[in-house]
Amino acid sequence: MSVNAPGPSPSPSPSPSPSPSPQPGSWPAPPPHASDVLRSPQGLATALTVLLSAGAAVDLFSSGVGLYTRKLMTDYAADPASVASDSLDLSDSLTIRIGFAQGLFSLAIAVVFIIWFYRVRCNGQVFRPDCFSRSAGWAIGGWFIPIGNLFIPYRTARETWEASTPYDPDGTHRRVSAAPVIAWWLVFTASELLYRFGSAQYVRAETPEEIRDTCAFNAAVDLTAVVAAVLAVVFVRKLTALQRARAEELLLKRTAPGAATAAV
Repeated sequence: MSVNAPGPSPSPSPSPSPSPSPQPGSWPAPPPHASDVLRSPQGLATALTVLLSAGAAVDLFSSGVGLYTRKLMTDYAADPASVASDSLDLSDSLTIRIGFAQGLFSLAIAVVFIIWFYRVRCNGQVFRPDCFSRSAGWAIGGWFIPIGNLFIPYRTARETWEASTPYDPDGTHRRVSAAPVIAWWLVFTASELLYRFGSAQYVRAETPEEIRDTCAFNAAVDLTAVVAAVLAVVFVRKLTALQRARAEELLLKRTAPGAATAAV
C-alpha cells in the first residue's frame, strides 16, 4: 500500500470574493467588455426633470401674461382711454422678461437633453447594436439638419427605446409600449412649429386687434409647450429606467453561478 510522503501543507488559495449584487435604484457596474462605453444617464435625467419642470412653469406664466395682454388689447381696441399707460408698460415689461427667461431655459434644456440623448444612444449600442440604422453621432447631428430634424431624432429615439428593452425569461425581448416616445415627439414638434408661426405673427402684428389675436394664439402655444415638457419628463425617466433595468440584467447574467465553468 502506498501513501503520500509527508510534506508541507499547501497554503490555502484565497477564495474569490462574491460579486456584488446591484443595489436597488443604483446603476450597476457594466460588464468588462463595455466598461468604456456603458454610462449611467441617471444624473442627466434628474437634471432634465428639474429643467423641464422649471421651463414648464415659465411657459405657464408666459401663457398668463399673453392672456393678460390680450385683455388689455381688447379693452384698448374698444376704448383706448380705458387702458392706463402703466398697464401697457407692465404688459411690455412682463413680455420682454418672460421671453428672456424662456430663451434661457430653452437653451439649457436643449444642451442637457442632447447630452442625455447621446448617452442613452451609446448605451443602446452596447445593449443591441443591431437595432440602429445610423451611427451614434446622429443623436447629436440629427437635431441640426433642416427638415431632417423633424424625423431623424425621433427615429433615433425609437431605436434606442427598442434596444433598451429588457429580456423576458424565455430569452425574447420584452415588448414595451413606445407610446411615451410617440406622444412626446408629436406634441414637441407641434409645439415648435406653432411657436415659430406665432413668433412671426407677433412680429408682424401692428393694430390692437392683431396684437390681441396673436397674444391669444401664443398663450395657447405656451400651454402646448407645457404639455410637451411633461411628456418629455415621462419619456426621459422611462427610457432611463429601461436602461437601468437592462444594465442590471447584463450584470446579473455575468455574475450568475453558471456563467463561468469552475476549474476541477
